[in-house]
Amino acid sequence: MLGILDLLGTIGGNIFSLPGILGLALGMMTRNWILAAAMGGVVGVVETFLFAGFNMAEVQMFDLAIAVLVGILAGSLGCVIRHKGATV
Repeated sequence: MLGILDLLGTIGGNIFSLPGILGLALGMMTRNWILAAAMGGVVGVVETFLFAGFNMAEVQMFDLAIAVLVGILAGSLGCVIRHKGATV
C-alpha cells in the first residue's frame, strides 16, 4: 500500500522534474490545447522510461501514471499562460 508521503513525494518530484518544467515550456510553445497536453504527456512517458534505464521491467505503472498526469497538466498550464499573456 502506498503511503500519503510517497504519493506527495512522487507528485512533487515530477512537478520539479522533466514533466513539470519541460511540459510547461512545451505547452507555452503552442496555442493548441490538445497538442500542449499531448506534448506534456509524452514528456512524462519519456522521463519515466529514461529514469528506468529504458527497461520495461523497471517501470512502475503508478510512477508512469503520475508523470503523464503531471505532464498533461503542465502542458495545459503552459498553454493557458500563452493564451492569457497574449491578450494583455
